Amino acid sequence: MLMLFRPLNKLLARYFIARTYSDSGVRLRILPTSCFFDESVQIKMVGLAPQQRVELQSKHRDAKDVVFRASATYQADGNGEIDVVRHSSIGGTYTGVEPMGLFWSMQPEVPHKNLTIIDASKPISVEIQASSGGEILAKETNERVLLAEGVRRVPIRGGRLKGTLFVPPGDGPFPGIIILITLGGIASEPQAALLANRGFVVLALAIFGYQDARKKVDEVHLEYFEEAIAFLQTQPKVQQTGVGILSFSKSGDLALSMASFLTNVKATVCINGCNANVLFPLHYKDMVIPPLLANTAKITIMKSGILDIRDAVKDPMEKENLATVIPIERASSKFLFIVSEDDRNWNSVYFAEMACSRLRAHGKTDYEMVSYPKAGHYVQVPYMPHYPSGIHAAVGQVVAFGGEPKVHAHAEVDAWGRILEFFKKSLK
Repeated sequence: MLMLFRPLNKLLARYFIARTYSDSGVRLRILPTSCFFDESVQIKMVGLAPQQRVELQSKHRDAKDVVFRASATYQADGNGEIDVVRHSSIGGTYTGVEPMGLFWSMQPEVPHKNLTIIDASKPISVEIQASSGGEILAKETNERVLLAEGVRRVPIRGGRLKGTLFVPPGDGPFPGIIILITLGGIASEPQAALLANRGFVVLALAIFGYQDARKKVDEVHLEYFEEAIAFLQTQPKVQQTGVGILSFSKSGDLALSMASFLTNVKATVCINGCNANVLFPLHYKDMVIPPLLANTAKITIMKSGILDIRDAVKDPMEKENLATVIPIERASSKFLFIVSEDDRNWNSVYFAEMACSRLRAHGKTDYEMVSYPKAGHYVQVPYMPHYPSGIHAAVGQVVAFGGEPKVHAHAEVDAWGRILEFFKKSLK
């Protein structure tokens, strides 16, 4: 009998809470209530007392059950309204006029965690709550969609290739893109889904997918990535004029290697990558590029106890390391280098400058470099919570990734727009 009443009790509780919010005359509105992940929203409150102070709080539980939260304090105007697009936050996890501050300033309850999205077909729900003087005034939820209606998400597990293919609706043919962004061993899907929404067929590729998961990675074979290009080019909806590559961090040097040694690479985006082959020997046919290694003596400990590894990777331009540098002058691809000046993972600005210098020295002009002051290593899709520190896969300890949250968030929005435009011009 008790089991029958439990659902009814929940419904009644929701009814009385909703009625309490309604009776107070206060309204919290999120417009639109559902939108794509890389779109901004308008959060407004009406029915408040003039100059009333209100705390807005956001909350999301990610795919790994980590809770992320943000908060901001606002003061209502003379009409008893708050509009985060026009009004300033005067306290909380961010300050100033920041329409999407409740999203990008969310912080994990478990330190040093990045927001995890495993399956892009599942929308992300962010709960927004308004309170004043300890009293909850209203609650609303914003549903953030990654995958547009009609876009197919196809897991690729057969053969050596591992990843996920995203195919837009329609006959095509569409430009093809390979994403090499891997977070925690998972092929990153947010970028892939959002690109597919805009008319690209995208393969989110696990960069070490062909490796035996039980063994430690000790070398990389470019044939795996060659197979990925061939797979994408043979898809019935993909145009046959070459593919694009979107890369980040370690996968940046893999993308440069693909563009240099493999055919059918037409456009390459490298976000905070390196111009030399890093960590593992790179094999392709009878060629081997040795790895650029780190000098652990240059790792320092910050006051917070977190490791700073920015200067640990050796200088690829020193004579003894020149063999590790990727010969990108061989490439026929167009390049977009996106770098952060507060990247604490390594000196990505220097690496990109050296790559551009090498292209320029060989008469190449199809490249662009965009640099963001005060942005950190993890440049992700717009409005993703800032990720300033975390466990480094190669180091095995918590390291700093850098970035001033507000500036970093703005950099992500700008960089994403540039990436979309670059692929649109280069591939379509």
